[in-house]
Amino acid sequence: MAEKTGRGRLLFIDNIRWTVIVLVVMVHAAVTYSGLGRWYYYEPQETGALSGLFFGFFLSSAQAFSMGLLFLLAGYFVPASFDRKGPGGFLRGRAVRLGIPTLIFMLLLEPLLSILPAAVRGDPVLSSAGRRYLEYILTLEFLGGTGPMWFTAALLIFSAAYAAFRCLSLSQPGRKEKEYNGHDSPSPPLPGWKGGPKALPMDRDGWLPGHRHLAALALLVAATAFAIRIFQPIGTDVLNMQLCFFAQYIILFIVGIAAYRMDLLLRIPSALGMDWLKAALLAGPAIWLAMMLAGGAASGNLAPFWGRLHWQSAAYALWESFFSVGMCLGIIVLFRDRWNRQGSLERFLSDNYFSVYVFHPPILVLVSLALRPFGWHPIAKFIAACAIALPLCFLASHFILRKIPLLGAVLLK
Repeated sequence: MAEKTGRGRLLFIDNIRWTVIVLVVMVHAAVTYSGLGRWYYYEPQETGALSGLFFGFFLSSAQAFSMGLLFLLAGYFVPASFDRKGPGGFLRGRAVRLGIPTLIFMLLLEPLLSILPAAVRGDPVLSSAGRRYLEYILTLEFLGGTGPMWFTAALLIFSAAYAAFRCLSLSQPGRKEKEYNGHDSPSPPLPGWKGGPKALPMDRDGWLPGHRHLAALALLVAATAFAIRIFQPIGTDVLNMQLCFFAQYIILFIVGIAAYRMDLLLRIPSALGMDWLKAALLAGPAIWLAMMLAGGAASGNLAPFWGRLHWQSAAYALWESFFSVGMCLGIIVLFRDRWNRQGSLERFLSDNYFSVYVFHPPILVLVSLALRPFGWHPIAKFIAACAIALPLCFLASHFILRKIPLLGAVLLK
């Protein structure tokens, strides 16, 4: 049953957020030991077929839905925040919550991470660090130094675009909104509600999406992603923004806004969400493997999947989009129906997930460097790095980062 706390938080959304942030840290650990993707430290190792298969599917599947889900949830809370605060207050709040942590990363953490592995190895990089930092600032290289904070930078841009649209639009919000999850939500959970539309009063039982609507959404994302990747293949970026994935991010952000206006996160039928989740989990891996084998990935030729006018790129965009829709919808329904509560551990994770997202890179890099002398299998090192780095990140957030006066004021918002 959906629960409303004294602070009015929709706890299942908090649980989704910290779960996805844990997955983000694991993705960066996987990049460290697979060499697939971008990160600050790679540990070159010979990866066999098993490792390649494991890391390949893990990274593909995580990339397919994790950040899109965060953009969807972010979009869900944007309209009521704007309604309540107005354009000025909304943009000021976004600038503080998103802009300041992004600047901290760009101006402090990114330069540190660029020399950290070499400095730990004892290479003479510190003597030239000051000159290199000055170049980093004066040449405006720092504009592309967002690292994983590209997400907050993009969300700030999306929020500004929404504010501009609302200011230019003649439409007015339909009702006064209540505050939930530190932001806003359209309505409190309904008494006796168990995730299905039958428990809803008739006057609120409006339009609900069906299978054909979700299929159309996935096709729209796939077609747009394929078109973008003709010019911006996977692996390219503009100021650290990988535009090859932005079709999903923009569309799901808009879907989140629409979902807010129609109360869809609370009203989506449980059966629909679970059908799509089961399809993603059961068919997704098999289709991915068949696609990779048919497209020549076994011979190491991955480039056709990344973009340009190749059937592999179209197939990958299609798989990615359907997997994303299934996972996003299914996770929302699953958490809403089964995990809309928090004990002390979940509250601890919810309180600290944002600062973990901001500050996990140096902690993960240091843990990976500490594990470097051990000649373990890449998958074993990946598991060890996750098992060590994740607790360290949350503990550092709770006991150190959020207690720093000025920094904590931002991370606690």
